[in-house]
Amino acid sequence: MRATRAAAREGFDALAIGCFYDTALHDAREVSEGMIVTAPCVASCEIAASLSNRFGIIVGRRKWVHQMQSTVREHGYDHRLSGFYHVELGVNDFQKDHAETERRLIEAGRKAVEEDFAEALILGCTMEVGFYRDVEKRLGVPVIDPSIAALKRAEYAAVLRRQCGWVPSRKWSSEAPPEGEIARFGQFDTNELFGNRIVVKAA
Repeated sequence: MRATRAAAREGFDALAIGCFYDTALHDAREVSEGMIVTAPCVASCEIAASLSNRFGIIVGRRKWVHQMQSTVREHGYDHRLSGFYHVELGVNDFQKDHAETERRLIEAGRKAVEEDFAEALILGCTMEVGFYRDVEKRLGVPVIDPSIAALKRAEYAAVLRRQCGWVPSRKWSSEAPPEGEIARFGQFDTNELFGNRIVVKAA
């Protein structure tokens, strides 16, 4: 939330949250002023749904499925989902042994495509970055890297904001909390740096 407020005040057009759980996406959108906020799961689902009628999501651990399924349902894509396919790798494990990670991703992807008829796949963790091309070649379906999806969706939102003037709605469920209320909480506008920061400037 602090990162969102800071980015909005600094004049950024868009912000991408860096976790496939889409952590605090709705809350961040409420306090983003005129800045668009997106995240890996919603961006990946949007792209997969534009490339296929049915997609599967490859996740690290079975434990993650419940929360991710709730997120996909909340975004309105559960009817397009063939299922979740876990590879029993934790967040830090994906980048330890690339050959083993790729083997597990392909095995899970093959089950999704050949047994459950998925027409596209989403890699369900931002730490799976870098594997989509090889999996795509081996399985013959679009494979969405959520880190790239979130970045490209943010870039697209920034273009639409600048060219069309499209900014977040502030009506009804999208209404922002009153500024006075936010100021009384005193939690979001601390001027302290928060987390890692990667800035992509317009060309």
